[in-house]
Amino acid sequence: MPPFDIDPDAIRKLAELMTETGLSEIEMAEGDRRVRVSRAMAASAPVHVAAAAAPVPAAAIVSPANHPGAVISPMVGTAYLQAEPGAPPFISVGSPVKVGDTLLIIEAMKVMNPIKASKGGTVTQILVADGQPVEYGEPMMIVE
Repeated sequence: MPPFDIDPDAIRKLAELMTETGLSEIEMAEGDRRVRVSRAMAASAPVHVAAAAAPVPAAAIVSPANHPGAVISPMVGTAYLQAEPGAPPFISVGSPVKVGDTLLIIEAMKVMNPIKASKGGTVTQILVADGQPVEYGEPMMIVE
């Protein structure tokens, strides 16, 4: 088999597409040759506190983004809280949810993507409005 020529422009275009769509991995195949581009999810930078600072209550530093019950957007798109206009919402604050229940839909590139509960609990906060654009990694609701 001849050596595999790597096209840096194609890799850049795949990386741009990943950023635009919120994907963490993309693969392209041509014949028996494949190129896969993936990115590791970045961890939050550590927060440094000065030794002389007064202690901060734990509740004060928990934001929706780092809340253990946060439902995070897996992609860029538009969030919909109901299946169609006029239909009842999938969930509301106080709703009990089970693993696998549909919480909302994100429309991305004309595809409706149901976002399912990864854990059971009660919806305590809804952080997005119906029809609101969402970004990859954005907290959309809290399930405790």
